[in-house]
Amino acid sequence: MAKRKIALFGGTFDPVHIGHTTIAADAARHIGAEKIIFIPAKRSPLKGFLPKANDKHRLKMIALAIAEQKTFEVSDCELKKPAPSYTLDTVRKFQAEYGDDTLIHWLIGADSIDDLTYWYQIIELIDTCILITMYRAGCEVPDFTKFEPIWGPQRTEKLQQNVIQTPLIDISSTEIRDRLASDRDVTDMLMPPVAEYIRKHGLYQSKSTADGE
Repeated sequence: MAKRKIALFGGTFDPVHIGHTTIAADAARHIGAEKIIFIPAKRSPLKGFLPKANDKHRLKMIALAIAEQKTFEVSDCELKKPAPSYTLDTVRKFQAEYGDDTLIHWLIGADSIDDLTYWYQIIELIDTCILITMYRAGCEVPDFTKFEPIWGPQRTEKLQQNVIQTPLIDISSTEIRDRLASDRDVTDMLMPPVAEYIRKHGLYQSKSTADGE
């Protein structure tokens, strides 16, 4: 019997935007995943700073962004743990929860490939789950062969086999935060409920904007 497929999508989501939800839906179709679980991180282990919006706000924005997607869920499991949280620990949690008849996939962007060597127990992570690398249409296909000397041919082949192309959506959370800080429009980058939530709570505004200067 074919195993169930669950995809986990981690990140700071600061804020979550339509690029995140679009590529997640596309990845689910590629994989045949019955569910995508968004997992906001308290802080990335490779970044020395916390997200701009607090845990509560980021969790709520994701919930608003995915409310109409039946196959999308959000988990606060990493927010409940001391920062930073590690992908391997999260994968193990969901594998234990869903059981051996479920294949756990973890979605990463192609721009994260060079950082993989710094990930916590990366070899064990590659062996424990299926890392799905998403690259944008129009960009070069990621090449994992350079990692063969350190990870071995079987692991690099496994990574290479799980590379998928996703739509080209030129949006970043950094750009959204910069626009909001200078009081510029971001409505074409966010789900309407998320844009309204950010406006209501005054998130990502610069001090001068927040003070009305």
